[in-house]
Amino acid sequence: MNEMSVPRPRRTEDGLGPNSDIGAKLRAFYGAVQDQPIPDKFLDLLEKLDQVEQASKRKGD
Repeated sequence: MNEMSVPRPRRTEDGLGPNSDIGAKLRAFYGAVQDQPIPDKFLDLLEKLDQVEQASKRKGD
């Protein structure tokens, strides 16, 4: 069979086809998550990790 004779599925303008609603909701959700502040407890844990890594590097030198 010739490749030219096989019809290709039509693409919608947004490229998502029937999943465009799901894609839009996911984009909105991810955008809302990005706007959330980072909790202080998490920032404290990251700071402690940095301190431990720095101490480990000093011991290794």
